[in-house]
Amino acid sequence: MRPNYNRIYQDLLQKQHPEKLKCPKIREQLNEISDSTEEILKLNEKLFKQCKETSKTNQQLKTYDKKTMIKLLNYQKKHDFSTSFMSKKYNISRTTFSKWKKLLEEEL
Repeated sequence: MRPNYNRIYQDLLQKQHPEKLKCPKIREQLNEISDSTEEILKLNEKLFKQCKETSKTNQQLKTYDKKTMIKLLNYQKKHDFSTSFMSKKYNISRTTFSKWKKLLEEEL
């Protein structure tokens, strides 16, 4: 069972930033949100600005679903990017990318 991110963000915005809920773009993005980790993180970055300390803590607590892992690995393979480049671009450790490759090598 997955969390209802649409409802979570609506409640959050309603309590903390009700003016953002009036914007049609934000409402549209909330309605089109899927369960993809990547999309949720992008939306979160757009809605809430974070300081360096918060983003560092959040980075340590991030988890990625299988769909997002495969998407990132396919992107790397398609464009022939190194693991170092991908780790810098997405702020994910090289070790994590290597683990994903080993874990998902059959599905790639």
